[in-house]
Amino acid sequence: MAQTKLFMFREDTPEYGKDEYVTHKYIKEKTILSKQFQTDIAKSATSVNTVVILPTGLGKTIIAFLVIAEILPKKILFLAPTKPLVMQHYESCKKFLKFGESKMVMLSGSVSPKKRKILFQEATIIISTPQTIKNDLENNLYTLDKFGLVIFDEMHKAVENYAYVEIAKRFKGLILALTASPGSRKKKIKQIFVNLKIKNVESRVRDDIDVKDHIKNIKLDWIKVPMDEALRKVQKPLHDLFLEKVAKLNKLGILTYKKPDYISKKDILGARMSIKKRFGRSPYAFATYNNQAVLLQSYHCLELIETQGIEPFLKYIEKFNEKKKLSRSEQMFLKHNLLKKGVELANKDISLSHPKLNILKNIVKDQFKKENDSLILIFTQYRNTIDSIEAILKTLPQSKIHRFVGQAKQGSVKGMNQKEQKKIIDKFRKREINILIATSVAEEGIDIPNVNKVIFYEPVPSEIRGIQRKGRTGRSHIGEVTILITEGTRDEAYFYASTHKEKKMQNIIKGMR
Repeated sequence: MAQTKLFMFREDTPEYGKDEYVTHKYIKEKTILSKQFQTDIAKSATSVNTVVILPTGLGKTIIAFLVIAEILPKKILFLAPTKPLVMQHYESCKKFLKFGESKMVMLSGSVSPKKRKILFQEATIIISTPQTIKNDLENNLYTLDKFGLVIFDEMHKAVENYAYVEIAKRFKGLILALTASPGSRKKKIKQIFVNLKIKNVESRVRDDIDVKDHIKNIKLDWIKVPMDEALRKVQKPLHDLFLEKVAKLNKLGILTYKKPDYISKKDILGARMSIKKRFGRSPYAFATYNNQAVLLQSYHCLELIETQGIEPFLKYIEKFNEKKKLSRSEQMFLKHNLLKKGVELANKDISLSHPKLNILKNIVKDQFKKENDSLILIFTQYRNTIDSIEAILKTLPQSKIHRFVGQAKQGSVKGMNQKEQKKIIDKFRKREINILIATSVAEEGIDIPNVNKVIFYEPVPSEIRGIQRKGRTGRSHIGEVTILITEGTRDEAYFYASTHKEKKMQNIIKGMR
């Protein structure tokens, strides 16, 4: 594998503090600043299957290019879970690598199989989503026999039937896996390592001595928002409906292991398997499935009322009324007197906004006072909430707002294709837009510039998603993250769940070195 001396630094920078760059036969001059921890990890990853676990902003992708440079001119496959991320890595290849651009290609399902086969054979560096490669391998379009390296970006996805698992199984060469957040379940992480044949773990946390000078602090604060009494009135019948359905399932031996207030959406979804095991195809099963479905719908309504407000709740109910045909459980749900009561109370107070909105407005206003050229990224779980956020922030004279959502259409509302997403991000980078209101699509796989302030309109229970969101700030300067939490609601449960999982994950990472 020896070619040139690995990652030599420039020798013409004797002045203290002057930037030093990585020099290598296959890396363009003055493109990658030399950082000892990155070169140390890269050296380790060139000889054994390695997972690199680093906080966002510490250059996992740079490490990947240092390893790529050492493996070239052997063939390399660079996998990423989304098309925008594939495009980002392709542009980075052209930026950092001193290697013929004609030998770098992006593959996707939009390219015909015949052309993919030719490109796969002729190119040296192939960047692709994994599903395309998995399908082609299963159809014997080509093999990975001649490849020296496969990189799995966002490696925490390598579970169950995800395409990464099958590709790793078919590959016999060197593997490099990258992630900022492997998860908080040790058993699951170990299974991912087995799936990707990982033998070496290179991990760092923010306070490690060799990385702390290369990472900016993130100031994290959370604001507890009292729930409006008018909202509580709407919440009450929905909560009664929730309790009624929990009691019915409890009588049949389902969901008996938790108090009602501790039941999560995951528990309700998992109840389907319990029903199947308990009743099989008996007459009880059908009715029990319907009760489970109504329970799930009532849980979702409670979540919307408590964490988003009246308007998102009513829009959710509207979706059922727009359907041409309703399932039995949907009919049960819409006809239920407690739901009707909740809808009636909501319609009486339809103009009632969630108390979070005014607090959000003040946070944004204060941020612009502090730094008038700030970039602000606001995350919300639900597209329906974007309208309310946009309306209240438009009253601020400094605001230049745009929504940022995924490609899928929701009801009559169109999504955004990749071209539109890129256009918006470019405007955000140029500060033609200074407030981006985004759904989960902005958590990973989109090249969003470093922002001054990240705001969670509501907490997310997933530590992986929480870390991805926070990682949008604190890259080139100290970042700030604010999380809004409605008191005594699912917001609190999600916040504490995510915080606990993140701490657990940090301990697991430290223990796996």
